[in-house]
Amino acid sequence: MTGPFRLGSRGSPLALAQAALVRDALVAAHGLAAEDVAIVPIRTTGDEVQDRPLAEIGGKALWTKEIDRALAEGKIDFAVHSMKDVETIRPAAIVIAATLPRGDVRDRLIGAESIEALPEGAWIGTSSPRRAAQLLYLRRDLRIETLRGNVATRLAAVEAGKIDATLLAAAGLDRLGHDEIGAAIALETLLPAPQQGAIGIETLGARGDLRDLLAAIDDAATHRCIAAERALLETLGADCHSPVAALARIEGGVMTIAAQLLSNDGVEAVSGKREAAVDDGEAGAMALAGELLGQAGAALRGLFAG
Repeated sequence: MTGPFRLGSRGSPLALAQAALVRDALVAAHGLAAEDVAIVPIRTTGDEVQDRPLAEIGGKALWTKEIDRALAEGKIDFAVHSMKDVETIRPAAIVIAATLPRGDVRDRLIGAESIEALPEGAWIGTSSPRRAAQLLYLRRDLRIETLRGNVATRLAAVEAGKIDATLLAAAGLDRLGHDEIGAAIALETLLPAPQQGAIGIETLGARGDLRDLLAAIDDAATHRCIAAERALLETLGADCHSPVAALARIEGGVMTIAAQLLSNDGVEAVSGKREAAVDDGEAGAMALAGELLGQAGAALRGLFAG
């Protein structure tokens, strides 16, 4: 099968950098020319509205609905997403056909060398309920300022002194060539958002030809880990309001799934870990979700619909 193929993407610098990675992987896997994969920028509602937290204006679907429509209408052949921005329940006609090898899953702190080094009462800019809750769990004195926008906007807010610090995904910084920026936070301190660092490619399930094309660039280990993390989210009934962290990793033929649920104010947190055979990763994640809900108090359980 030969191109040209149309690859839909959000138009932010990070999204376009990730789309270029997908294009390059397809070119290498199939001996295509670069022009055989055309990147089609699509403006999403999430890009349009930058002055309110995502949870207040419709959740993660604001990053995907315009791209989903372009897929359904045949305007693009497949689409690239940061998987942590993709809602758990997707349209039945769309499938995650491939994931690239996962990037650095950690968060990086911009504005201080460590969370401990932040000054008393520091203002932290973030729109992530997960990051806000984790920081407040570790440091009750910290203050949270809602901050949205692309990577450059958030870096500029720290530089201008509008906030004292912010947290950004290490993988995103790396993909933009900012691998020297920020202090990486150990996973033992801050467990990442589910699916953080993963790039997914979606297409219509009925397009077997495109699914075969994309299968050649699929990283099986990443795909399995993402599937487990999505199963945990679905079992919890988590949405963009729910402060939840999770990470699945495969080593020696065993998948280890770690997760943390928090109250929005960081007062309560429950954490757990479970091992499973790689083929049983999703079942293991679902079991872990049930265990964590069982440990949580009523108020914390109320943040989840599981």
